[in-house]
Amino acid sequence: MSAAARTLTCVDTTLQDPLVGQVLDGRYRVDARIAVGGMATVYRALDTRLDRVLALKVMHPTLAADGSFVERFIREAKSVARLAHPNVVQVFDQGTDGAYVYLAMEYVAGCTLRDVLRERGALQPRAALDILEPVLAALGAAHRAGFVHRDMKPENVLIGDDGRVKVADFGLVRSVDTVTSTTGAVLGTVSYLAPEQIENGTADPRVDVYACGVVLYEMLTGEKPHDGDSPAVVLYKHLHEDVPPPSAAVPGLAYELDELVASATARTPGVRPQDAVALLAQARDARGRLGGEQLDAMPPQAITAAHDIAEDRTSVIPRSLTVPRLLPVNPVNEDEPVDGFNRTSRLETPPPLPPRRGPLPRRGLFTVVAAVLLVFGVGAGVWYINAGQFTRVPTVLGQTEAQATARLEAAGLEAGRSKQAYSDTVKRGSVISTDPAPGSRIRDNDSVTLTVSRGPETVKVPELNGLRLDKAKARLKNEGLEPGMVTLAFSDDVIRGLVISTAPEAGTTRHAGSAIALVVSKGSPVDVPDVTGEDLQDAQAELEEAGLKVKVAAEQVNSEFDAGKVAQQTPADGSQAADGDTVTLTLSKGPEMVEVPDVVGDSVGDAREALEGAGFEVDEDRGLLGLFGDTVKSQSVEGGDTAPKGSTITIEIR
Repeated sequence: MSAAARTLTCVDTTLQDPLVGQVLDGRYRVDARIAVGGMATVYRALDTRLDRVLALKVMHPTLAADGSFVERFIREAKSVARLAHPNVVQVFDQGTDGAYVYLAMEYVAGCTLRDVLRERGALQPRAALDILEPVLAALGAAHRAGFVHRDMKPENVLIGDDGRVKVADFGLVRSVDTVTSTTGAVLGTVSYLAPEQIENGTADPRVDVYACGVVLYEMLTGEKPHDGDSPAVVLYKHLHEDVPPPSAAVPGLAYELDELVASATARTPGVRPQDAVALLAQARDARGRLGGEQLDAMPPQAITAAHDIAEDRTSVIPRSLTVPRLLPVNPVNEDEPVDGFNRTSRLETPPPLPPRRGPLPRRGLFTVVAAVLLVFGVGAGVWYINAGQFTRVPTVLGQTEAQATARLEAAGLEAGRSKQAYSDTVKRGSVISTDPAPGSRIRDNDSVTLTVSRGPETVKVPELNGLRLDKAKARLKNEGLEPGMVTLAFSDDVIRGLVISTAPEAGTTRHAGSAIALVVSKGSPVDVPDVTGEDLQDAQAELEEAGLKVKVAAEQVNSEFDAGKVAQQTPADGSQAADGDTVTLTLSKGPEMVEVPDVVGDSVGDAREALEGAGFEVDEDRGLLGLFGDTVKSQSVEGGDTAPKGSTITIEIR
């Protein structure tokens, strides 16, 4: 499918999406659908409060209905929001609106590494390393902060139109079992799973290292190292076959790159680099040992320039990414200016020089100089009127108020009276936003209003005991908290349907937006009586007298009881149920009649095996004369006759 066709398909499905055009939480206007995944759908949205474009990740309703999953999703989202790194997609906000649970994240206009590989094929080693290094920088910062990505693949590597490389979906995939989705989706994930993830579910930083090794192999060769007709085949190869050296697919590829891939994809975890920081050091060492010719070698799998030009009208990849070139990154020092991180360079060709002409006459030269000076004078005046008296608001987000004020004054602006606001992601005393926004055009000496973080907003858990569940949930939302997992429990003191307790308990201080678990009463417990073997009317009367409702199953089963009697009940005897709960009764069709095998004259062992195999119990009658015998003299039901399955057949032994 061409890129143009893909774009058209995307527009059609977007128009059918019910969320497009809606405003979530009274703040986020959903403008277009970007992508659909196994856990959520991603939209481009506008934050109407801060007037900025962002990406909105909305959890699928089937997952949002699971209280425990939502609670874990929210907890991990808040943790990831504290992971500040220029190569990590930032999480701005999290919330719920009715059935929708969402994350508001940084919007990266551009494409994914998967798009680049699909349209460009294999990359030159220099380009592959330029993409790998910022990815490892992001993962290295995460690993040192205690995070494991667990789902590194080209789809989660974003490349902006300005060339910045960012890693998406940090920490949010650990709650989802992607291996149970459709075959196509599975193949997209299992291709990057480390052997220990497949074998026992282990996930430490070395699983990300393994995945990065597979991604590097794919960038160098244009194909995955292990393929197969089914996920099971790919999983088997990860467990039992080493990732081949990329030079086997790309003859002449530098040996140092083979070493780098082999180190990262070792099947034994202890042989791999311990985390992404260690692998980044190896990648830089490998780059340093390669010459310019080796770094710029064009692999045969790369799509040719002629093809690029032919497809240029429909390409979805920025032209600057034909050969990405990134600046070096430092995963430890995060104090460098953002502009110094991870931009691809635009490939620019200098314009051809004009043909050389003979010297101008002296008089003509004076005329040209005067004309140029006149143009410059007029141009300077026009420039000052239209732009010279203006400047741009510098970026001061994340800086302290004092640092931001100094930066504004250095830019010829004034810091107006600051405002304060709560923030879960920006530490106390640092700048959350500016008005006008960073990059806005503003007159010299104008003032800029700073919004400074007061830190996370804290809320006390309200007293909810004795409230109905719907009122308890509404009260939590009014207090700035979220309803969490709801569990049911018996209570002799609290009426059915009312809240018994919360976790954490009332009066505890929590960050705004935290999920609060609720325990709701099922009422006083009722001991379920045993009514199996009874007539339906008697059983129904006994259960209703105990305060329970009765439901009769449509199907009947064979049992030891006569036809029409109660054969089974759910819940069973000895269980406890709440007052008003329903007990399901299954009626008997009577015992199943089975033909009895003829075992007279057989040995005791053979007779027992035949009778038990037919579904009967066996009782031996040896008497005085059969104490030492081993042959069946007679049987209580003659062979060939029928008897209820499960009944006892007595054999006399002589």
